[in-house]
Amino acid sequence: MGNCLQPVSLTLADNSSQQDWGGFFTTEELDQLIYDYEDSVNDSDVAAAAPCHSCNLLDASSLPFFLLLSVLGLLANAAVLSALLRPLFRWRRCADRPILAQLAAGSALFSLALALLAPGLGGARPAPLCQFAHLAWHSSAFAQALLITSRACLGPRLGAGWFLRLIPAAVWAAAIVLGLPSALTSDSSEGSCPPGQGWGLLHKLHVSSCWGLFVLLPLGLLGAKGLKKALGKGPCPRVDVLWIWFIFWWPYGVMLGVDDLVRSQVVVIRLCQAQQAQDLLLQLAEGLAMVHCVATPLLLALACHRASHLATPPLPPAPAPRPDALVGKA
Repeated sequence: MGNCLQPVSLTLADNSSQQDWGGFFTTEELDQLIYDYEDSVNDSDVAAAAPCHSCNLLDASSLPFFLLLSVLGLLANAAVLSALLRPLFRWRRCADRPILAQLAAGSALFSLALALLAPGLGGARPAPLCQFAHLAWHSSAFAQALLITSRACLGPRLGAGWFLRLIPAAVWAAAIVLGLPSALTSDSSEGSCPPGQGWGLLHKLHVSSCWGLFVLLPLGLLGAKGLKKALGKGPCPRVDVLWIWFIFWWPYGVMLGVDDLVRSQVVVIRLCQAQQAQDLLLQLAEGLAMVHCVATPLLLALACHRASHLATPPLPPAPAPRPDALVGKA
């Protein structure tokens, strides 16, 4: 999968050069000079002069990977979302069920964006469709990160008052605003929807958003949890199975920041092998981030299952008085 480093051929002499020097040297002398020059140039010199081409793992050959994740993600998230919204299902006892339903909806939206951004699909895609796909891709991921953080810090109190009920709406609004730079810099000139790359202000804002929400935010949660535990001032933020979600996006945030530093020449990579390794790690991190749309429904199911079992069961109704007791009182 992907196109890797191609051999580069170098022509050192041709017939025209032999004709130009034919007036000064005989044919035997010219052949000897060309042979000596070619012998002095080794393979390392040719490799050093060749351009550095990295493997592209997420090209048209990765279309089955995109479509498989998209279909599985849509089906799994739809199943979890329907279970959360069913009126008589046991997951209704989850106190933070609205937040979990929004997480499933965000993961389903990401799965839909996977199908729109899949490389190798026939036909050109218009620019507005590419912009919507990139907006859905990153906004859904940003919203899930912020929702998991809000749930970890506030818990069931999110639905207590009118002010706290506005937090999920504010989270989605902030996620859409943070996803706009990626949508505005997307490119559809080649018929596909590759992510925009460059050194402009919008690209910097996008990289900063990914670095802050996927790298600094989980580290901040861990630091706050350790500080609260050391000071003994409460269990906030709450740690549960949903924190695994950040494992899928943390490498992507790190490698995207490293790629931006390399492109802006803050960090200079001189070896071709190091550049190829950096590009490969970035694409592997992006592939791992895509897998979250299939893993998120499983994490939500585990969280709901545990919450429904830990919830206090309702008290049984009081037994009805026996008929003989009523007769005795009369």
